[in-house]
Amino acid sequence: MKIAVQKYGGTSVQSETLRQKAAGHVKQAVQDGYKVVVVVSAMGRMNDPYSTDTLLSLITGDDGQLPGREQDMLQACGEVISSVVFTNLLISEGLKASALTGKQAGFRTTEEFGEARITQMQPEPVLARLHEVDVVVVAGFQGESESGETTTLGRGGSDTSATALGAALKAKTVDIFTDVEGIMTADPRIVNDARPMKSLTYTEVANLAHQGAKVIHPRAVEIAMHAEVPIRIRSLTSDGDGTLVSSTHGSAPGSDVQERLITGITYLKGITQVIVSKEREDLEAPSLIFERMAAEGISVDFINIDTTSIVFTIPEAKSQQVERKLVDANYPPTLLHGCAKVSAVGAGMTGVPGVVSRITLALHEAGIDILQATDSHTTIWVLVREEELNDAVNALHGVFKLADNQ
Repeated sequence: MKIAVQKYGGTSVQSETLRQKAAGHVKQAVQDGYKVVVVVSAMGRMNDPYSTDTLLSLITGDDGQLPGREQDMLQACGEVISSVVFTNLLISEGLKASALTGKQAGFRTTEEFGEARITQMQPEPVLARLHEVDVVVVAGFQGESESGETTTLGRGGSDTSATALGAALKAKTVDIFTDVEGIMTADPRIVNDARPMKSLTYTEVANLAHQGAKVIHPRAVEIAMHAEVPIRIRSLTSDGDGTLVSSTHGSAPGSDVQERLITGITYLKGITQVIVSKEREDLEAPSLIFERMAAEGISVDFINIDTTSIVFTIPEAKSQQVERKLVDANYPPTLLHGCAKVSAVGAGMTGVPGVVSRITLALHEAGIDILQATDSHTTIWVLVREEELNDAVNALHGVFKLADNQ
């Protein structure tokens, strides 16, 4: 049995017109000899009647008093509705199709409501259905805990559902359909000459996703990487091949091998920089401050510590909470709101001298102040003011000539 997995996000199944386009891709795969497993998200976004955000708004959103168990029961409804609606469409198009919930499709998870992790896949019911029908439509984003509770996998969970099924079913490919032609060298809303990339490695895509690229969730990439299941990021509205994500560049192992210095430029907005002054002899200040942050469940980033200051970044939404806790601990901070983290990602930079100097020079020539900077083997991060974000992304995209070598 030759199996293909296709995943359609909320905006891809938002309207009848878009669902028809999705059905066209399914029909083409069936005509090509595949049995198809479709994973769907809830239809649409906020204010669409069955989207996850709209369902949560019925209980006053994420800040409501309803326990996580019941919130997951509510959130899971959106994908179930979507799976049945899409199955009905496929049947009306002449395909044999059947719908399954995440539980029925064999997703076994932890019992961390709202952020469950997959512990086991039991895909036998999916395989049994595929012997009877052309297409099985699975409600993404959800599963069942060992105690039988309905759970959800967190934001981006439908991507994770798709690659987990691809791995469990030994699918030939997992196609993630989006509103772009593939994974881009930068956000095309910011960079006019951003280009889709023909191929990327799992590691490159995981790094881009962790640093803010929205095309696929990093958990999904990691599952596919371990199972060595190729992923294709494709456009819903075209027949292009999109971006192939595998262990090597190119359509087959060893083909079209490229040593790209920088793969792409991505970013995260809504960041606050925190600066805490300390006395030179106050050696315990870092541990005390970060213990306070951990106790509050606040993730910190971009950490720089020297003899007289401690500098780090936090999500903007946590700034008041952080300021209050640090004042209570006698470490009053200075906060710089409205920052953005810009990342240059590329496995090819490892051990190559001069990459940092090119980044700093490009930003200097664009008149952009670097507030902080740090690097790893595969990523260089800079912190800039959010009003300079677009210029920063364009400057780095240009200095590495990413529009020329895809």
